[in-house]
Amino acid sequence: MGFGGFSKTGFNMLKWLYPGMKVKRWLFLAVVGVLLVSLGLALIINIKLLSVFEQAFMRSVYLFTGELRTPVTVLNGVIIILLGVFLITLGVRQMIRSIVSVILPEETDNLVEIVYQSRQLHRGARVVVIGGGTGLATLLRGLKRYTCNITAIVTVADDGGSSGRLRTEMGILPPGDIRSCLVALADTEPLMEKLFQYRYKNLEGLAGHSFGNLFIATMTEITGDFEQAIKESSKVLAIRGQVLPSTLESVVLHAQMADGTEITGESDITRAHRRINRVFLQPENAPANSEAVEAIANADIVVLGPGSLYTSILPNLLVKGIAEALEATKALKLYVCNVMTQPGETDGYTASDHAKAIVDHVGRRVIDYVLVNDEEVPAHLAEKYREQGAFAVEPDVAKIAQIGPQPIPARLISETDLVRHDSRKLAGAVMRLILQARPRPERMLWLEPLLSKLLGGGRR
Repeated sequence: MGFGGFSKTGFNMLKWLYPGMKVKRWLFLAVVGVLLVSLGLALIINIKLLSVFEQAFMRSVYLFTGELRTPVTVLNGVIIILLGVFLITLGVRQMIRSIVSVILPEETDNLVEIVYQSRQLHRGARVVVIGGGTGLATLLRGLKRYTCNITAIVTVADDGGSSGRLRTEMGILPPGDIRSCLVALADTEPLMEKLFQYRYKNLEGLAGHSFGNLFIATMTEITGDFEQAIKESSKVLAIRGQVLPSTLESVVLHAQMADGTEITGESDITRAHRRINRVFLQPENAPANSEAVEAIANADIVVLGPGSLYTSILPNLLVKGIAEALEATKALKLYVCNVMTQPGETDGYTASDHAKAIVDHVGRRVIDYVLVNDEEVPAHLAEKYREQGAFAVEPDVAKIAQIGPQPIPARLISETDLVRHDSRKLAGAVMRLILQARPRPERMLWLEPLLSKLLGGGRR
């Protein structure tokens, strides 16, 4: 309760009447509109207003006198109502534009579109994606066009580059893959995205670090909590969804190679260029992030990948509680196979080899479907990648089906000078699977015409 029984809210409301707010004139216009609508209704339904006001109004407006319910008077009432509605609409519209011009000065003309998209996106499917690296970021860029209910569960086993240095020097979880996912889900100006992805080159001590990694590391120091730092960074970037580390424990990835040797550390595993037999985490009982487990339980679909099989996807599934949550959830479970093999990690792998590696590590019940590209890689790009030791992943759908999951072949390659998933095609395939494999929730019915328009209604 405020001064003299007047609340703080009441004082804040009075601030709208302060000079320079550019609201009073439009508020007055809307009030005049309300009065005109009231007067018009009174004339039509023959309700007497205050006699002095009514007589003054009638003498100044009407040329003819007579009963209030004469056709001329009724028509005048309708005209007055229409004028009042016009003034109300104009006043409210200009008040909103005046407020928006301060909050979002560059988006004033797109206000209706912004509100519409926001409302529809919040009705979208609940999608959980699991992985790390650029592959996951590609999928997220496409998904945010369909829904805001996105949860990215990201590996924290990275120990190379800027993330590895910050992990060693500051004792925090590696921020690199999390930063990439935050930027991919960002709904901010392109300049902010460039800022978070900017990598220092020549500054002593900072060379190799990205601004986004340093920002998250600094936020961790300020808040005293890595998870809270991610949430605060999410606010800065205004992301659509949330990004969660799969575990809050500091874990190290180990690999047992086909030749019997054991290699420690994600970056060393890839550099070894030997066939991997299996990977595991230390400590083995590192618990899953409880928010990640909850997101999996409530999802409409859980997507594994795309991304590095052994160093981005499996490290998440090996966290204690993640695979168990996948087995228990009623959500659809989709694995997105990579388009190209990864030198030093999946040399010679077909699509079924990728799926089998996941099943061998965490069991059959974590995958229902395997989305695999069956579009031929252009010859000039295939040659370019062959020189680097990478080849197109063979879509051996029959062998995938023998393992257990249902294969979904689709044309998924982007039309650029790089062979990678197209974010729109990939996200569209994920959303189409939800609509085809499950009864359509009412909150998602609006997606069908959008998907038909974007994807042509057929297989892509």
